Amino acid sequence: MSKIEVLLSSYNGEAYIAEQLDSLSSQEHKEWTVRIRDDGSSDNTIGTIEKWNLQSIQDCYLEKGENLGVVASFFELLLQADDSKDYFCFCDQDDVWLPQKMERAIQYLTTVADETPAMIFTSTQLTDEDLQTIKIWPAAPTKQPSFYNAVYQNIAVGATVTFNRAALQLIRSHMPDTSRVLMHDWWLYICVSAFGEVLYDPEPSILYRQHGGNAVGGETSAIKKLKKKWASFRKHKASHKLAAQAREFHRLYANRMTDSEKLEQLEWFIAQRRSFLQRLKYLSNSKLYRQSPIENMLFKLLILMGYI
Repeated sequence: MSKIEVLLSSYNGEAYIAEQLDSLSSQEHKEWTVRIRDDGSSDNTIGTIEKWNLQSIQDCYLEKGENLGVVASFFELLLQADDSKDYFCFCDQDDVWLPQKMERAIQYLTTVADETPAMIFTSTQLTDEDLQTIKIWPAAPTKQPSFYNAVYQNIAVGATVTFNRAALQLIRSHMPDTSRVLMHDWWLYICVSAFGEVLYDPEPSILYRQHGGNAVGGETSAIKKLKKKWASFRKHKASHKLAAQAREFHRLYANRMTDSEKLEQLEWFIAQRRSFLQRLKYLSNSKLYRQSPIENMLFKLLILMGYI
């Protein structure tokens, strides 16, 4: 039976983490362990984990770490992960996993050769704080998950992601400067789409709880989505974080890329575009895309304006 290791970064999560851990115990697939890195909690998160661990028959490895932030904390977990396991799951502290989550992920990933980096992500059942269902989110990708999408956009909800040992080894072979990585799940999507296979399962695998403390949350309405994206644009318009992440990937992996078109598209994106004509020429040659036609159009506009 395939063995899975769950990678969970916790931080001040005492309100919900016991429910999340209980949902792991309810998985149909039974060959799993959980590796938790607490990111410097000041509440009773650690006590809650230790209490659950005493009652669990599965192995739980707990590190009480200093506060690094969610991205760096998950990369620490990737470094610590047991590479004798077959598959690995990212896990948030405040959701609830549906019982078939691990089993369905394995069914998909076993269709890919072991030596090929592979990951699968799913939709989620969006809920409120009390797990009352709202809707299925996000909508299925309108275009194939690919490297050409991953450079521009992350469509993989990290809490739904499962990946194989080859993907773990790919990430660990070239660990990034985490200050240049927007999110750990986005980095995985870029790397695996460059060198392996990205799979999508439309069946929700988690109850994705929305509350005031979400590090990253789903959009419950179109208006909230627009407000969130506008707030993000205002916050980051001068920082060029997207290009910085792409440059970090290029620095680490360009020499390994055998697909010349992917490398060319990446290098066009990270090149400086000082004039309007240079930006216009870039867009005429770019094959990179976002999933939504409206977002794609707005993204191109931001590039023409020099914000990206």
